[in-house]
Amino acid sequence: MLNALFVTFIIVSFAAYFYYKTKQFRTSLPIQKKWYKAKAGVALGLFVIFFGLNTFIIQDTLLGNIVGVVFVVVGLMESYHSYKRAKHEGKFVQQEYELNKQ
Repeated sequence: MLNALFVTFIIVSFAAYFYYKTKQFRTSLPIQKKWYKAKAGVALGLFVIFFGLNTFIIQDTLLGNIVGVVFVVVGLMESYHSYKRAKHEGKFVQQEYELNKQ
């Protein structure tokens, strides 16, 4: 049951990553590109976290636990860093849009 939940979260976070990466490539405004890149980074970090947590469930060995811990730590670092970037750059997205509106 828990495995199915983590697989669902893995799929949703990967879909969010793909969505924000597509939005990043389709926009032409520089700050908005950085904002979408940071949001994609948060989704990627969540993907890695859920993948690491799923590794704990699937492989109950010492090596599986080590790999799971590494994935969770790397995912937490990526999500935290990207969240801070998205929060900072999100303040300027509307302002940039208003300046470039024609």
